Amino acid sequence: MAYQALYRVWRPQKFSDMVGQEIITKTLKNAIITGQTSHAYLFTGPRGTGKTSAAKIFAKALNCLNLQDGEPCNECINCQAINSGSLNDVIEIDAASNNGVEEIRDIRDKVKYAPTQAPFKVYIIDEVHMLSTGAFNALLKTLEEPPAQVVFILATTEPHKIPLTIISRTQRFDFRRIGASASIARMEYILEQKGYQYEAAALKVIANAAEGGMRDALSILDQTLSFGDDEVTLANALLVTGAVKQSLLNEYVTAVLAQDVPTSLQVLESILEEGKDAHRFIEDLISYIRDLLLANQAPDMITVTPDEVFTTLSKQVTPDYAYAVINVLNDVQQQLRFTTHPDVYLEVLTVKLASLNPQGQPSEVVTPVTASTPKQDVTKAITQQVTHNIAPSNAASITPPVTRPAAITQAPINEVPPVVSQPTPPMPSEGVRNIRVSGPAAPVAKQAIPGKMAFDGQTVFNILHAATKGALRQVEDNYPDLLNMLSVVEMAKLNQAKPVAASPDGVVLSFSQPYIHRLAQQDMALQNNILQSLNRLTGDTPTVALITDDQWIQLRNSYVSQYKEKVAFTDMDVPELAAIAVETQPPVDVPTSPMIETAPAEPVVIEPELIAQAKDLFGDIVTVENN
Repeated sequence: MAYQALYRVWRPQKFSDMVGQEIITKTLKNAIITGQTSHAYLFTGPRGTGKTSAAKIFAKALNCLNLQDGEPCNECINCQAINSGSLNDVIEIDAASNNGVEEIRDIRDKVKYAPTQAPFKVYIIDEVHMLSTGAFNALLKTLEEPPAQVVFILATTEPHKIPLTIISRTQRFDFRRIGASASIARMEYILEQKGYQYEAAALKVIANAAEGGMRDALSILDQTLSFGDDEVTLANALLVTGAVKQSLLNEYVTAVLAQDVPTSLQVLESILEEGKDAHRFIEDLISYIRDLLLANQAPDMITVTPDEVFTTLSKQVTPDYAYAVINVLNDVQQQLRFTTHPDVYLEVLTVKLASLNPQGQPSEVVTPVTASTPKQDVTKAITQQVTHNIAPSNAASITPPVTRPAAITQAPINEVPPVVSQPTPPMPSEGVRNIRVSGPAAPVAKQAIPGKMAFDGQTVFNILHAATKGALRQVEDNYPDLLNMLSVVEMAKLNQAKPVAASPDGVVLSFSQPYIHRLAQQDMALQNNILQSLNRLTGDTPTVALITDDQWIQLRNSYVSQYKEKVAFTDMDVPELAAIAVETQPPVDVPTSPMIETAPAEPVVIEPELIAQAKDLFGDIVTVENN
């Protein structure tokens, strides 16, 4: 007989053979023993966790002639026929290749016929989420009220793609990922039964690489056995899985903790020379830092074998440092999906990790790049800027911020028109309601069209007039998703911006780099993608205003100044300006007019409602003055 893979030879034949799904197997066994079986079941969970195996075992238990405590005997004619796939009453269907309406109609027509040999006719539909909408609709009625001797078992790895009308007609069982200890125990049992030699550390590496799938673990074990001539060693397991051995991780983390950048890069180079995958290296490093974090708190939970170097490192790693490192690793891991040069990302990552102090903060000052920066220092400055940027997504995108030359800075395109100062109107003798924020008057610009991009001050004023905290919070929550929906180049540009104000119909994005802001002005594809992404995330197409940080400060102060004058001289209602982040800048005093000096006004008590709204808008920095 031809050789069969381990996962096929050692496929569970009874509920007791299944690994890591004790709750599900016990429930199914009790249902069979008590005769409380349902007409339809839905098995969901990650790949290789036993969904199809459980379905076959359940089908055998339903039709077994010598049932023993809910377990199939695997010796009667029905059990043997199911094991060999020759029993016509147990039908397995692959929905990936039989996903049309005609196939489901065929099931609907044949389901009314009684079983030919076994007590129950069982339909096992694997990857059921691949069925078309019409196929699901054709299955609805049959699935809800099948004949008494018919049982449906649906299996899928993506239950969110199944209509709720189908899910509500089934009993759902969620298969969980198999723990490393359970996978190791199963592999040890198989190797002992076959008489193979193995190292316990090698099985740990295989279990970690399998990521909770028993089938994946046995496949990797099969590869390791073939590579090592029926012997499982740690070195062979590392080579097969692409994992990084602990000694290299010890050297790498030791150099990073010592902030020794050259040594860290040398260790990284040796790891890459061994052909290690960048994604696997990040996974192993995250797991290693996690073990260092837990070494002093929960030593029983670590997955590595502690040695002298590991014990020393565990005493040096503080929780704050571990949190910062893991966050950086997670961000770089996300960005690796979009690059064809993972080694560059790993080098930048190494420099950044080596620059973190024990508190997880950059320990060096970033050197900015300006128009006067010598050409030979640009590369160094860019590396510093990328590796020390506080925003992890900026570090991963490797998009260096560039300062515009002086000539461009003096004459930007589509900047806000110059602000014209207006004379201060005379103050009334009753007093003034004053919030200690002021600025120049509003610039004059054209009205923006809803659902479009805008770069003028009037659009910002319109958004500020209806701005709310809730709208800004919603935009901030959706902003990471918005970045992920863009291309790498577009994401790099928008990483330099942040939402500073929002209303139900508009959003203000402020750029920290004027040069990047100018690029965004000229990139029509980026603007269209921003509007489309916001529409997909929120269901609306708001007006999006793109400005620089300097313009934002100018426009915000101008708007607050005009609003303050309205509060002082009119009885207009107070709009909610919750999204105006005034606390980011120090308050600016209104110039004192001669009239105020010669004729001081009597203080007037501000209404409690106005004070409450002002404090809600601007926080604790609001100062009330009675002039």
